[in-house]
Amino acid sequence: MFSDTHFHFHHLTEERKLDGQAILRALAERDTFFGLDIGTRADDLFPRKNAIDGAISGLSDELKKRTEKFIQFSAGIWPDVGAIKNRDEDIARLEENIRLFNKNGPKKIIAIGECGLDHHWNPSGADGRCEEDFDQKTFNGELELFQMQIELAKKMELPLIVHSRDAFEGTIDCLKNMDFHNGIIHCYSYGLEEARKFLDEGWYLAFGGGTTYTKKSKMEEMLALLRYVPDDRILMETDAPYLAPVPFRGQTNTPVLIEYCYDFVANARKTSPQQLSELVDKNIKILFNL
Repeated sequence: MFSDTHFHFHHLTEERKLDGQAILRALAERDTFFGLDIGTRADDLFPRKNAIDGAISGLSDELKKRTEKFIQFSAGIWPDVGAIKNRDEDIARLEENIRLFNKNGPKKIIAIGECGLDHHWNPSGADGRCEEDFDQKTFNGELELFQMQIELAKKMELPLIVHSRDAFEGTIDCLKNMDFHNGIIHCYSYGLEEARKFLDEGWYLAFGGGTTYTKKSKMEEMLALLRYVPDDRILMETDAPYLAPVPFRGQTNTPVLIEYCYDFVANARKTSPQQLSELVDKNIKILFNL
């Protein structure tokens, strides 16, 4: 129950120093169907796998089996300035790490990403994104890094996890130009008209804690958006350790808190969290060929 299509486990354990074993135990005990650990750097794949393996090792045999069954991995490069500048080397390193990962373990990479375009300027935020760092050469490089990962998804016949923030036109134009229409617009943050365009192109939309932050003045717009997304195109996520849902806003998020996201979205769609969970799990099976 309550699958999570986007979290960063090693950020929880390595950066936030949370008890990863306790998180996985809680997810296994409630019989989670699916949890996708997301990549953001060319060289993070094996450290992420090691962090999860370390947490799993302390579980009981039964909970180990459950956890190993629901945990899945993506691999991708988030568009920070360093990755943009070193994109050729980073893409080569990413592809090699995916090859080694798929060759050496029982798990296979099931998606490319997260990757995309981010034009939200917040120098004091977690990502420290600063407009002054983005001259035209950097903007062009960011787009090229995105295109390179779309090509990798095509090559590997995998869905794409798209990060798009304050960059709707650039994102959808790139996806159309690359003729790629398979994957998730993660942490969806645009409006209904933008949703219509993504959905028309075949994308899934994933919602998380950010939906619970909606101001009263914008609530009708949010409810209309959440009701508009078809049953066969909706997914749920936490983006943990970021964007903890209300009433935990401002705290470290974990996949355990995703039930609050399901509650909010299910209420908006006039259904139950359990029924929403069934829809999401069905969509996950189709998207990831599970």
